[in-house]
Amino acid sequence: MTHYFTAKKITFVALFTALTVALSSFGVPVPGGHLYLCDIIICFAALGLDPFSAFIVGGVGSCLGDLFFYPAPMFVSLITHGIQSVVISLIAGSKDKDPQIFLSILAVFVGAIIMVVGYTLGKIYVYSTYEYAMIKLPYEILQAAVGAVAAIVLLFASPLRKFINTIPKK
Repeated sequence: MTHYFTAKKITFVALFTALTVALSSFGVPVPGGHLYLCDIIICFAALGLDPFSAFIVGGVGSCLGDLFFYPAPMFVSLITHGIQSVVISLIAGSKDKDPQIFLSILAVFVGAIIMVVGYTLGKIYVYSTYEYAMIKLPYEILQAAVGAVAAIVLLFASPLRKFINTIPKK
């Protein structure tokens, strides 16, 4: 356990957290709303990190992004993306061996459902209107789908797989 938090691992977690903050701080305009790309990093990092580190990247990173630029939903982001990250990491399985495509796809699919449900319920709570949450539901689904698909592509169809495999596991 003494080697669990190596300088290299802390650096990777800090890098992914900073990317999450940056990508959750602005949205790509789409007709009727915005598409936030933070789910790409959250899903990608969660596939290669242990659950605690994944929570830092997903939960804390998105919470900080909201805190700096739009604080109303920051606790929704902390809880939703935090749970999403932990679940993806747990489903993806052992970090000691090469990622398996079936478990990775299952993990990001379940993570996408958690994200959509969490943000929909969170918007009902934060904004006190069911209607607003339903209007934004298609954007939540789009964001979750883009994040899940892009993370799988980055992990299995790009050189980043070698990058994620260099993260210290223990």
